Amino acid sequence: MKARLSTDGGARGNPGPAAYGYVLESDDGHVLDARGETIGVATNNVAEYRALIAGLRAAAELGVGEVEVRADSQLLMRQMTGAYRVKNAALRELWLEARRVAAAFDRVRFVEIPRAENAAADLQVNLALDAAGP
Repeated sequence: MKARLSTDGGARGNPGPAAYGYVLESDDGHVLDARGETIGVATNNVAEYRALIAGLRAAAELGVGEVEVRADSQLLMRQMTGAYRVKNAALRELWLEARRVAAAFDRVRFVEIPRAENAAADLQVNLALDAAGP
């Protein structure tokens, strides 16, 4: 099965209360899973990685073989494709975990998209943060 995974992470303050969100869709646009979850106090970049890892794990559990990952985080996308090195120690651990999870798929393609095209994943982040309260 092929799927499209849109991911986003956010922190209100950097660092601050943070959450991740993802939307996993089949090739025909059917939503297979959508989730937003708070992760405590973290940076935006940590939240972006947590979104990627959670979304990839959900895709694997649903038996997805090929996944196109779409995110508006330039840092995340470019680190995952190897265009940028991962210098931050905390991000390096998350990057390694994301690489391990991604390796389970037949094919993973990373596509950097404009923020305006990532509204569904962004909504999951904001719903999770709003539900957590101030």
